[in-house]
Amino acid sequence: MEIMKTSIKAILNNIVDAEQYLDKDAINSFEDTIIAANNIFVTGAGRSGLAAKAFAMRLMHLGLSAYVVGETISPAINEGDCIVAISGSGETNTIVSAAKIAKSRGSKVLSLTSYPDSTLGQLSDSFILVKGRTKKEVDDENYMKRQIHGNYTSLTPLGTAFELTTLVFLDAIVSELMEKMQQTESDLKARHTVLE
Repeated sequence: MEIMKTSIKAILNNIVDAEQYLDKDAINSFEDTIIAANNIFVTGAGRSGLAAKAFAMRLMHLGLSAYVVGETISPAINEGDCIVAISGSGETNTIVSAAKIAKSRGSKVLSLTSYPDSTLGQLSDSFILVKGRTKKEVDDENYMKRQIHGNYTSLTPLGTAFELTTLVFLDAIVSELMEKMQQTESDLKARHTVLE
């Protein structure tokens, strides 16, 4: 039980710490691009993909045209559209590939990453810096040094800190989009599925 409590604190601390890296202009650009897009595509691999799907659902609740890359109902991406790509490392092959295709077709690329200088970061028209331990850091040279000094990153295994911080940040973006689009919770509820 103590490990669980310590892990929860580590995750919450990461979210609070990551907040200091948020850039107001970048957030506004990110949100304005989403609002202006004809279609919004979201993509992420693994658990980042789950965060992307949760975001796509909220975009649909806002009345926006949102699609999850790889789903059978996703149309072609075109100029006037945007893609929201999530990758902690910014180097995940499938995510970088999707961003390159989107860019080559004239759409805007938005990203959430811990590494703005990564391939994905460089492709992005706008990005949100999400600080969080990524899978990339598990193998880095400082890993053993951190463990020796008591920084037990195993409390947030692999990309947990990044993925959960991304999920929280995207939900906060939805709150801002609601205000910018003058949408209420009742408006969102009216678009919620009734088939479940």
